[in-house]
Order: sequence, then C-alpha cells, then structure tokens
Amino acid sequence: MSLKGKTIFVTGATRGIGREIALRCARDGANIVVTGKTAEPHPKLSGTIHTVAREIEAAGGKALPVQLDIRDADAVAAAVEQAAAAFGGLDCLVNNASAIALTGTLDTPVKRLDLMLGVNLRGTFVCSQACIPHLKKAANPHILTISPPLNMHPRWFKDHVAYTMAKYGMSMCTLGMAEELRAFRIAVNSLWPRTTIATAAIEVHFPEAILRASRKPSIMADAVHAILKRDSRGATGKFYIDEDVLREEGVTEFEQYAVTPGAKLYPDPFLD
Repeated sequence: MSLKGKTIFVTGATRGIGREIALRCARDGANIVVTGKTAEPHPKLSGTIHTVAREIEAAGGKALPVQLDIRDADAVAAAVEQAAAAFGGLDCLVNNASAIALTGTLDTPVKRLDLMLGVNLRGTFVCSQACIPHLKKAANPHILTISPPLNMHPRWFKDHVAYTMAKYGMSMCTLGMAEELRAFRIAVNSLWPRTTIATAAIEVHFPEAILRASRKPSIMADAVHAILKRDSRGATGKFYIDEDVLREEGVTEFEQYAVTPGAKLYPDPFLD
C-alpha cells in the first residue's frame, strides 16, 4: 500500500520529527498539510511552514502550509476545513507538536505548565476532534500521536511531573479514542522512539554527548510511514516503538539512523 494521493495533516511540521514525517510521506506522492507556528524565518530555529512546503513539493508531494497554534480550537477547526476543501478530504492526522520542560515542580513556572498541557494534551484532543468527521469518510483513516506508552511507575513522574502529565495526556487520548472510534474503523495509535532522537529539544535540554548518541528523526518518519499504510481495521489502540515497527517491516540494519555510527545509543528516558 502507498500513501499516494492520501491527505495527511501533520502538526509541528516545520522542523525535526514533524518535518521528516512530512517529507517521507511526500515521497509517496501524499498531500501534506504543513502546520506550525513559524511562518517567517526564526533567528535561532531552522524551517518555516513555507520552506517545508517547498521541500514537500520537491519530494513529489503536494503541500498546504497553514500557520497554526493548535491551542486555538477555532483556528484548528478552520485549518482542518481548509485542508479538506483543498484536497477533497482527510485520511490521516499525525499529532506531532509538543512542548517540553524537564523540570521539577518548584522549577516549572505555571506559564510553562499551561503551555505543555495546552499544546500536548489539549492540542492533541482538539486536532483529533476536528479531524474525526472527515476521517470517518476515509478509506483507511489513522490518527497517530507521538507519545510514550503509559506507565504509572513513580520514576516516570518524579523528575518532571508536569511534562510527564502532558505527554501521558496525549497517550490517554490514544487509549480512549482507539476504543471510541473502533466502530468507525479509525485507527488511533501512539508511536515513541527506542532511543533519543536528534531534535532541537534534545539539543537544548540534554548534554551534547546525548545528542551524539541519538538517532536521526528519519527513523521516526519511516516508522510513521509504515504505520499509516497499515489496515486501520486491524491496527488500533497500540503504543508502537519505532525500532519494533521497522523490524516488523523487515528492517535489520539501523546504523543508517545513527547520528554517530558505531556509538552506544542513549535509550529514551520514558522506556524501560
């Protein structure tokens, strides 16, 4: 199965994992709705919705760049309707946008807590809610959220309870919506990396040694591509791990994804 002609709504698509997902699907000839807050060049961060849209077109896909703050429910609803009108429907939603702060309770300003809950939890819910009516009409509909498996052990909370709550909120959307939407054959799943991924978040919040011991965002993009091609009727309610997905697809060589080939990889902090 190919994603050619499928319309995929990607949040946080201007850089990192979101951009790689958009470009991987574009190589199949998919239509990509490129959403993000960055419409003009940022002094410190690369990529805008327009630069990624041009990359998508060059890769063989079609692009609709939409400046969007997913905390704004009205703006999300308008963006989804714009996308459906532009491409004649909607096939997949990838909830990728996320805010991070790996801080303890006393070191997490309420403003930062609100940002993480607003982008991660609320944004995932709002985007999913807006897309569902269109996904019900699709032949092989998917909602895929970049969030970790749920694990209630205190060690996942003690060092950054606010961030964990925000990310687990995304995962709880997967858990609940998978059952709620099963009758409509809409697959709702989560995906998380086995190792840290070399993104701006890792560069800012972790030592450089961890960045060098990470994998490239392309491994997540390849895993997303594989999941979105699966039959939505038989693959829902799952918390996928990128490496496991690709092994199921027959991939045995993973050095291509390493930032530093041969280096010992740094495991993602949310996985045992």
